[in-house]
Amino acid sequence: MVKTIDITNFCNDRVKVHEVQDFPGALNGLQVQNGGEVKKIGAAVDAGLEPFKSATKNGVDFLIVHHGLFWTPPTPLTGPNYSKVHHCLTNNLAVYGAHLPLDCHPEIGNNAIIAAKLSLEFHSTFLPFEGNDIGLIADCPLKREDLHSQLKIIFPRGIKAMEFGSANPSKVAILSGSGQSAVNKILDAGSDTLVTGELKQQHFNLAQELGLNLYACGHYATETFGVNALAKEVAGKFNLPYEFIETECLL
Repeated sequence: MVKTIDITNFCNDRVKVHEVQDFPGALNGLQVQNGGEVKKIGAAVDAGLEPFKSATKNGVDFLIVHHGLFWTPPTPLTGPNYSKVHHCLTNNLAVYGAHLPLDCHPEIGNNAIIAAKLSLEFHSTFLPFEGNDIGLIADCPLKREDLHSQLKIIFPRGIKAMEFGSANPSKVAILSGSGQSAVNKILDAGSDTLVTGELKQQHFNLAQELGLNLYACGHYATETFGVNALAKEVAGKFNLPYEFIETECLL
């Protein structure tokens, strides 16, 4: 039988949870333990009650998530907080969270996998946060129209395109999830084109004014890749079955 602690240690080392600083309260790593043994690995973007229910229904007892249970100072275990923790404890479900470490990982991070799916080569990183760059810059041999077409294939639930930059971008900036912090930084990083998850209405005007190509492909959609990749590696390493827990999130 595979031990929970062995999987936890593998994940900690693989995504360097102790080296990549995250937002206060994120608490990357094992957030809820189970009885100590694991029979099936799961992955989900969010630590929500419905993903938890789907996971335990399908026999998952170690779930890797991108958005974990904890983001704020201690809160009472009441309402939805109670329901989620109660479900984990009564159904022997361990929950492991990895947020920024799974955005910026150079191999199995969301940014790196998006670049690979676009067949773009790594150039550099950008957007420093607490000692680590959390965004990626890739060389781009594609015309803008081809980049747009590829993104629609990778993200079939839909993308929002604001195309006021170069028709032949030489470099593409990639930041999964929220791209708000990156929009006014990409020009300094040598790119006028950003692939990200979500943006605000104000960024349409900014794209026009600064001459940018901005592609919002969905916060959820851009952050499915890292947890999926890590969970697959865990399943392969420990010879365990694996499942991705999909939710119908269009945001």
